[in-house]
Amino acid sequence: MRPEPGSIVRPDPIAFFLTWTTYGSWLPGDARGWTDSRGRQRAPEDRLRGSIALRLQAPGITLSNPERRSVEVAIVTACGLRGWCLHAVNCRTQHVHAVVTAPNLAPAQVMQQLKAWASRALDARQSEGGERSRQPRRWTRGGSMRLIRAEADLDAAVRYVRECQDSSRFA
Repeated sequence: MRPEPGSIVRPDPIAFFLTWTTYGSWLPGDARGWTDSRGRQRAPEDRLRGSIALRLQAPGITLSNPERRSVEVAIVTACGLRGWCLHAVNCRTQHVHAVVTAPNLAPAQVMQQLKAWASRALDARQSEGGERSRQPRRWTRGGSMRLIRAEADLDAAVRYVRECQDSSRFA
């Protein structure tokens, strides 16, 4: 994110804009484009996507509305218990967005904790209702971890997570 002209930019991030996907939902080579292990944006590659799809260890995961709500509640709870400021969270059918301030932690640590809490919440739902067999992996490895260093960028990320997810372009 580039700061707006005239905004104050801090050397340490004021928040993290975290996004991760459900297992099997956005594979390398995907037609929407994809991000490689070095964080570079890559063009679609049908052959690569097909090759990866054949190697999936389980079916791709799509979250139901009750599961999405469970994930959001788990993230709110995790942030509250750790004293992190959760600015916004939105769990979609195949990805999660969270904007979090967690001083003195790396974004990867925060994402890992939020994924773990979300997984436990989904496991608890399934043991109660038997909705589907337990998945060995719920989330893809890693995810997008953007550092937010300016208030204007924080406002934009929060607005995006809260307001821009229900349009067909972002669903």
